[in-house]
Amino acid sequence: MFLKGNHESFVPRFLHDPSSLKDWRLFGGLETLVSYGLTPSINPSAHEQNLLATELIRSMPPQHLNFLETLDLSFCCGDFCFVHAGIRPGIPLAKQREEDLLWIRDDFLSWDKPFEKFIVHGHTPVRAPDIRSNRANIDTGAFATGRLTCLAIEGSSIVPLIDLQSWRHHEDTRALSKSPSGF
Repeated sequence: MFLKGNHESFVPRFLHDPSSLKDWRLFGGLETLVSYGLTPSINPSAHEQNLLATELIRSMPPQHLNFLETLDLSFCCGDFCFVHAGIRPGIPLAKQREEDLLWIRDDFLSWDKPFEKFIVHGHTPVRAPDIRSNRANIDTGAFATGRLTCLAIEGSSIVPLIDLQSWRHHEDTRALSKSPSGF
């Protein structure tokens, strides 16, 4: 399951409004353009922004744009709901705004009461997975640290997996717990 995050929201926005590059460049916009073979200047003029948007449409495979434009904002399954940034406390999941799902921080992170479902999110980098009673932040800043975190969820058990060694430890623990003798 792929979900839309604040970074993914910028490509379609830029194609419809090239002036949004001034914001997008703070979140990897120039690097994204370069990855598609474009050569933007460090501080593109309005004219260059329009040209870059036109060039990006020409150089980007249609399936890439379709992928970005059709990403879901959330995925709920059982007692869990997965979102990019978090949710607005006090608002039902079905009524959450895209802006909050992609950008919220303080109001969500400081909320310690239960939500409708257990929320799994990222957006705010942390040194290690931050698992609370109502949410789990698994953003360990892979862009800067090279550490990508995921969760293994089985029933009510949540195990953060940061790297292959964590996965091996988790698998070893599972194998031991299934053995009646513990060996």
